[in-house]
Amino acid sequence: MLNNKRIALIAGALYLTVIVCGIFAEKYVRFTLVNLTDGAETVRNIKDNVMLFRMGFVADLIMQLAYFLLPIVLYQLFKKTSRAMAGLMVLSVTVAVAIMCINMLNHYAPLLLLNPNGYSVSYDPEHINSWVLFYLEMHNKGYHIAQLFFGLWLLPLGYMVIKSDSFPKIIGLFLILGCFGYLLDFLVYFLLPEKSSALSEYITAPADLGEFSLCIYLLIQGIMGTKLNSKNKS
Repeated sequence: MLNNKRIALIAGALYLTVIVCGIFAEKYVRFTLVNLTDGAETVRNIKDNVMLFRMGFVADLIMQLAYFLLPIVLYQLFKKTSRAMAGLMVLSVTVAVAIMCINMLNHYAPLLLLNPNGYSVSYDPEHINSWVLFYLEMHNKGYHIAQLFFGLWLLPLGYMVIKSDSFPKIIGLFLILGCFGYLLDFLVYFLLPEKSSALSEYITAPADLGEFSLCIYLLIQGIMGTKLNSKNKS
């Protein structure tokens, strides 16, 4: 049976996979290739960088697999702290991953539309450009719908980090703030879309800081730290 130190290392590695693959897919691939205000440019970028676009797709799916496994591993660390909160954490991520995996069909759709032997033969370029933007915009919307749940998971996680004797409480505080930040960003995105791009980076900053800090702490504890302990709070 794995001890908590080994579990922390596995959780840290999964968390790092989530972060690296997520940043690559969202901040590099889609940021580089996708311009949701210009269909012609986006189509040209994808055609010129098909393999990069496919790599972004695969990286996203790897991220979602790691994200699905992460709370299952963390459950083993935190079940003695609060079994109810640990269960809520797993359930929230399960729903988020289900939404994101289905939403990946919108990410793949442009590859079908731009296939030289597919739809691009039957329809004029303007229609193809519009459809490519439509599916990529739907992917963006679907990602923000999933945000409702991958924001929610930070609340029980942050609570358990604070209640546990094994983690700096400041990390838990950032995670809880991150939960409400994600939920606020979700509301701003759908209710005030014209303000979303300007505010999103600041609203979600506590979540980024909390999750990155927890990832690093888990890796350090797993590699060279003392054995983690959890105290039963419920």
